[in-house]
Amino acid sequence: MTSSDSAQAAPQKAPAKDPWDLPDVSGLVVGVLGGTGPQGKGLAYRLAKAGQKVIIGSRAADRARTAAEELGHGVEGADNAECARRSDVVIVAVPWEGHGDTLAALREDLAGKLVVDCVNPLGFDKKGAYALKPEEGSAAEQAAALLPGSRVTAAFHHLSAVLLQDPGIEEIDTDVMVLGEERADVETVQALAGRIPGMRGVFAGRLRNAHQVESLVANLISVNRRYKAHAGLRVTDV
Repeated sequence: MTSSDSAQAAPQKAPAKDPWDLPDVSGLVVGVLGGTGPQGKGLAYRLAKAGQKVIIGSRAADRARTAAEELGHGVEGADNAECARRSDVVIVAVPWEGHGDTLAALREDLAGKLVVDCVNPLGFDKKGAYALKPEEGSAAEQAAALLPGSRVTAAFHHLSAVLLQDPGIEEIDTDVMVLGEERADVETVQALAGRIPGMRGVFAGRLRNAHQVESLVANLISVNRRYKAHAGLRVTDV
């Protein structure tokens, strides 16, 4: 065989996948645990307004249903367990103080689900907000440890609940940092973020890097207080 024959026989590499070639997620049901709180309610509103089927969960089903009626756009309310069971993707937007106990109680209901943790472990004192570091490294890593049967990602940390809930604002001008272990799961979450006008999901590493992303919220709170703003993030050159 000649050298030219060898070159012709060599397998050709497949072209690199376009990182912005994201899946169609319009048919997925999204559950929001903590959907009666400011961030969860805001995310539920924006996703539902964009055409996503959304179920919000709460410890009290009646409270969830009341919040769902207020949001409109076809949002439904249920207790946390039913919300988890009926959803394809579940966003965790509960207060940090109840994060571990809530997820531990829902381990079976969340098995097989794509879980998106957006909880920021923070403390507050007279100097302002500061980051806490959970034993597992981050809230997202705590979720992964508590939910071995789920596919855990991290995203939606840096969003202003005020802007999310304001019906007078049509676009949310921000990027969403998305972290996870499996490319397909990360791309699903990126695509969900992209359903919200003005928003873009950007891959930001594996879950071991979630602590920095969660902690940055303390800095944004300081920015917001100084400048009377609702700061978000934009990643340049991508």
